[in-house]
Amino acid sequence: MAQNNTPKAPKIDKTLVKFDHERIDSYYWMNHRDSSDVLKYIKEENDYCEAYFSELEPVVEKIQAEIEQRIDPNEQKAPFWYNGKLFQARNEKGMEYEKIYTLKNNEATLFFDENERAKNQSFYDLADWELSPNNKFLAVAEDFKGRRKNTISIRKNKTGTYLEDRIEDSNGDILWSNDNKTIYYIKKDPQTLREYQVFRHTIGTDNSEDVLVYQEDDEKFSVYFSKSKTGAFIFINCYSSLTSEVRWLDANNPKSKPQIFLKRKQGHLYSVTHHGNGFYIVSNENAPNNKILFARTVPKSISQCQVFQETSTDTYINGISSFEEFMVIQERTMGLNKIKIYPFESKETKYIAFDEETYYLGLAMNDDYKSKTLYYTYNSMTTPSSIYAYDMMSGKQTLWYQKEIKDPKFSSKNYTSKRIWARANDGAEIPVSLVYKKGVDLSKAPLLLYGYGSYGITIPDVFSATRLSLLDRGFVFAVAHIRGGKYMGEHWYENGKFMKKINTFTDFINAAEYLGHMGYCDPSRIYAQGGSAGGLLMGAISNMAPYLWKGVISQVPFVDVLTTMLDETIPLTTSEYEEWGNPNDEAYYYYLLKYSPYDNIKKMEYPAMYITTGYHDSQVQYWEPLKYVAKMRAYKTDEHPFLFDCNMDAGHGGGSGISNERKEIAKVYAFILGMENKIK
Repeated sequence: MAQNNTPKAPKIDKTLVKFDHERIDSYYWMNHRDSSDVLKYIKEENDYCEAYFSELEPVVEKIQAEIEQRIDPNEQKAPFWYNGKLFQARNEKGMEYEKIYTLKNNEATLFFDENERAKNQSFYDLADWELSPNNKFLAVAEDFKGRRKNTISIRKNKTGTYLEDRIEDSNGDILWSNDNKTIYYIKKDPQTLREYQVFRHTIGTDNSEDVLVYQEDDEKFSVYFSKSKTGAFIFINCYSSLTSEVRWLDANNPKSKPQIFLKRKQGHLYSVTHHGNGFYIVSNENAPNNKILFARTVPKSISQCQVFQETSTDTYINGISSFEEFMVIQERTMGLNKIKIYPFESKETKYIAFDEETYYLGLAMNDDYKSKTLYYTYNSMTTPSSIYAYDMMSGKQTLWYQKEIKDPKFSSKNYTSKRIWARANDGAEIPVSLVYKKGVDLSKAPLLLYGYGSYGITIPDVFSATRLSLLDRGFVFAVAHIRGGKYMGEHWYENGKFMKKINTFTDFINAAEYLGHMGYCDPSRIYAQGGSAGGLLMGAISNMAPYLWKGVISQVPFVDVLTTMLDETIPLTTSEYEEWGNPNDEAYYYYLLKYSPYDNIKKMEYPAMYITTGYHDSQVQYWEPLKYVAKMRAYKTDEHPFLFDCNMDAGHGGGSGISNERKEIAKVYAFILGMENKIK
């Protein structure tokens, strides 16, 4: 699809100097938000992108229609218990947002309508909603901008009326104390957007009377809070990539002051779960894959704790959930999840696991401390999301909910999922999960390879109803579980960060090469996709191996790594030093320079690219992908499609509403199918 009027951004050279090393940034001027020149250039790129997609509009519409035909327009989500009540979120035909109902005696009563709250808003996101312990009040946190600055409002459930209380610019998290009139919320630093302050608000009082409960002054640390399932404690969790510290509050006494659980120690990551008999701690102290400790009272040091479960070299402990009579432990061995049920009385351990080559297994909402039923989620790349109710006494389980695929032609039996192991440059075995439709000639099939590989985040192998639009057209879809995530345990993460970050990129390249070489796809038809830190991955692999990719989809990409990490005024920069390294250290400066996508753009041919972002993105500022696009246009020597799509009403998570979400997916698929000349 040939196009005229390719956008061209003005060059205004700015010299950036560090350690006597000079970089020339011709597009540094783009970080002036709302300037007329910036908005003009964004519009030019958006118009150019829109013109390209105008030829693909029938494909976009067809795929979006396919997605909508597979998903019930009146889809009912999984019911869940909360505060002794049964709730269910539902989509209703013609509505962009969910409605939440209470269920009783086979009758549904409307509890909360997101559509009403989203009226006349260009963006809406319900970040959190929390009931007071007595169920009389509902606190909601809502984002009306897309920049993750949430407004907290409080509703009186009996009348449905909202109190005058209105708290602006929270991070979206809410907790109630047990007095039913006090809420806790978190504020972000207005400059860096780091979550660093915990406040207490008494309903019916002016915000000026809110009390600062805790402030985290170390810029590497952020905070979040949680309430114990027993209801006795509120935990303030301070964390960085390498270190954590927990403080506790008496949930029955809102005026209580936070007390340190275990004092922070560099490199020590831990979390705390309260049980009636004491505290259970997941800790990495001399335990790279974590261990579980027990303390009857708040310990002064880790040496006062007993070992409940030792660490293992091959099993990673993801987390725990305690019930009155049971401990539930989430584990991962060789990348596969399993759930261990430990009865405190009998100590006869039971496991929940599955035989598929690859799948996802996790916990659903289990807020009832006294419950003997565990709700867990299961799905795979061929099996729609399911929730099971598991009787922890008998081991009997029943299907509680399964996502319905409306297409009568759909059957899980029509698709194959498997896991293979690709060889990395240094000999490491890279797990790759893939799915495709049975009967496809793999050696001639196009491949979409997805990756992330940062922050220890593991991309789960889950089902996608939208993905069927690719699979049914003969595509193979794969996830490369590259280093930088924790798919294979802590060592997998440690070998993909700091001065080993390049392993993340070479793993992804090696995985693609292996899939092509071993006949799992046509090596000339490989597409790559990633977002945020996965967008960094997309930028790096495009520079390092541009010949390998027929197309690249880069969403909200973190691509101007070095400049961003040197600017402490940019949101989230200093807190990220423990992931990427601090470029004020000369060794890290030059290492980041080696792979920063923006700094490594060259005069050469690049693959086709579709780059998306949100103007209000608070995590990866819009100007990173904008600068990247401008520089790429000046350097790339090919005529492959190169598109930039900036949603002016969205943030890091894309546009709001069901139709926007589905259209964004449809455009990605249409871009790929257009490259394949498969526009039917």
